[in-house]
Amino acid sequence: MDRLLLRISLLGALTGLMAGLLVTLFRFSIELSQTWLLPDGQVGNYEALPGWLRFLLPVAGALLLALIFERLPAERRAVGVVHLLDYLRFRKQRLPFTNAIVQFFGGLIAIVSGNSVDREGPGVHLGAATASLIRKEIKLSEDESYLLAAAGGAAAIAAAFNTPLAGVIFVIEVLRVRYAINNIVPVIVASVVGAIIGRLVYGPSPAFDVPALSIGSLTELPVMLLMGVIIGLLAAAFIYAVQTTAHKTISWRPLYGFVAAGTITGVLAQWAPEIMGLSYDALSRIFQNVLGLQTLLLLVFAKLVATAVSVGVRLPGGLIGPSLVMGGALGGFIELLFIDWFPSYVGSVGFYAMIGMVAMMGAILRAPLAALVALIELTGNLNITLPGMIAVVSAEIATRALVGDMSAFTAMLKVQHEREALKLHAEELAAAEDGIKTDAENDKGKTE
Repeated sequence: MDRLLLRISLLGALTGLMAGLLVTLFRFSIELSQTWLLPDGQVGNYEALPGWLRFLLPVAGALLLALIFERLPAERRAVGVVHLLDYLRFRKQRLPFTNAIVQFFGGLIAIVSGNSVDREGPGVHLGAATASLIRKEIKLSEDESYLLAAAGGAAAIAAAFNTPLAGVIFVIEVLRVRYAINNIVPVIVASVVGAIIGRLVYGPSPAFDVPALSIGSLTELPVMLLMGVIIGLLAAAFIYAVQTTAHKTISWRPLYGFVAAGTITGVLAQWAPEIMGLSYDALSRIFQNVLGLQTLLLLVFAKLVATAVSVGVRLPGGLIGPSLVMGGALGGFIELLFIDWFPSYVGSVGFYAMIGMVAMMGAILRAPLAALVALIELTGNLNITLPGMIAVVSAEIATRALVGDMSAFTAMLKVQHEREALKLHAEELAAAEDGIKTDAENDKGKTE
């Protein structure tokens, strides 16, 4: 048993190394492309583009992706966290690295062209897919392949956000890997290695430039509770919108779905250019209290609609980042609203934005503990644990009251299985019709 644990731990370290390098390469490719494409060579500077280009860019990117995906076999189009969940839950034969290649370049095009998706969802897929590369060189059991795929996902989150512990909790809560010592040790090892790779490339700072945060007084706690409930309601609306979009477009070709998503993003970007791409630069401005009430409210709803449609039509990008942006914008909006209503109210927009970020992420992913751990790791401030817990838990309860235990990922997975069932039914009908036709021809031949 000790030898088996040592073996899987060493393989976890190798997976973490490969996942960290691949995810870092993915992030670097996005940033390099944006410096070439955007004004002043500034990453995420979509706001400086003229209106016509803010419309044309996501549409052109979506059209390019559609032309690529139209030529791919159906099994190669499966990407992202939903694809990984499908593998982990149903123990399919393998997690093809070919799909990860599609994810890498598809996610790169989707994000750089300004569509409202993130790099973390694709990163989790990329990290997990490194297990298939190891499997080519080393004979692995089914259980080892399963654990290494989960470990790669943890390493991806750790490398992306510099949050190694949150990466481990993400695997337990989102990827639903059962907690056991033999299961979790390789995941921890991979997450640590992934975080080290991220720090070597991007430094020890968190993924966001977080301001000094603290709660002014205990009178703010009821506001945190109220904010959590509002965020939970919005998270439920987002999950419902994703599921509805996916269900309505279940039979659409990539050409129709992708271009529709790009068009909606381009239209919304005329009023809220902050929704384009990752939108992490918008988060920095929220922390600095640069954006006003109207801008924040518009950002919340435009980001929700653009992301729900993009994810729902299966554009090759993720939703973890957009959940952070929506939560941060809503948290900042609530704080500014209270200050506007009650001028004597003491609070920090950056503080409320950070709490809102993790509350929204926890509610949409149905991962409250991962959200809380991420909050602590991102801020390095234990003093915000109490208000964070209040907001995250109230958001989780409000979301559960409306959509049960369904996350945005499981909603997409459910629709995916419906699509597969419809395809199988259509194939069975076609086979039955061919059989009837053949029998009829045989009968006709016998009569003649």
